[in-house]
Amino acid sequence: MAPTAPLDRRTIFALFLVYVVWGSTYLVMRFAVEGLPPLLMGGTRFVIAGVILVTVLRLKGEAFPTVKQWLWSAPVGALFFLFGNGLVAIAEQKISSGVAAVVCATMPLWAAAMGPLFKERTSSREWIAMVLGMAGVIILSAGSELRADLPSTLVLMAAPIAWALGSLLARRLPLPRGLMSAAAQMVTGGVILLAVALVRGERFPADPSFKSLASVAYLIVFGSLVAFSAYSHLLRNTRPAIAMSYSYVNPAIAVLLGAALGAEQLQGNTLVATALIVAATVVMVRSRSGAAPAPAAVPTSIALPSGGKAAR
Repeated sequence: MAPTAPLDRRTIFALFLVYVVWGSTYLVMRFAVEGLPPLLMGGTRFVIAGVILVTVLRLKGEAFPTVKQWLWSAPVGALFFLFGNGLVAIAEQKISSGVAAVVCATMPLWAAAMGPLFKERTSSREWIAMVLGMAGVIILSAGSELRADLPSTLVLMAAPIAWALGSLLARRLPLPRGLMSAAAQMVTGGVILLAVALVRGERFPADPSFKSLASVAYLIVFGSLVAFSAYSHLLRNTRPAIAMSYSYVNPAIAVLLGAALGAEQLQGNTLVATALIVAATVVMVRSRSGAAPAPAAVPTSIALPSGGKAAR
């Protein structure tokens, strides 16, 4: 059973990393796509991060995934990194990082909504959470930013649905165990992203800006490796509700960072929508906090970056 003692310094620091780093990845990804093609940027990020993680785990004695496990990791990786991360990267070329973060925070709500399709029971508290969350999405959609660019809005709205489907699917497939599952998903998803990027005709610029390159480096090192290690520490040493609390803290941090560092307008409907979606996610997480963390997929904070389930 997870410990109930007061949090120690390592756990508090791990929470700080997960909250701030994963909350910042929306803005940093917006900086990255200002000078780099969105899918090539994402594919490069996840292939590098995944290879590093596989290497570290192998050095620690973890088993290398079998051919079958690699193959089953591919559809989950595609849902997370092509349809999840990739769609957000494309949308953030036109939509602010704060709004993107709030939309993506609906992922747990979509997972609960699709749960019955996978023979998972949806509780009354989860239905309440979905109503609150959808009210937040409606209010957010009424804002001028999302109404101004309908194609980008539709692309962005599809991302959390893909993450939710990937999370549900990952629980039922014979994926690698432990962190190697996340590594395999990152590698396969990254390769798929690169392939689609090349088909779309994306090419790296001859002289990319330092800002974009530094943003990609930050996403690889901090977003995909450091914060994920901190999250793994939380899964091992805290209650599930504490470990998953990032899913309702990250959107608020992303909105504030976008306004403070990204010169993004802080509109009233965004603040109201953020409050509703955060409240919905709190209800959702607490309704599930009595159970052990579900074996699942890469948290969407890595996949996007925010808001997924625990890794195995």
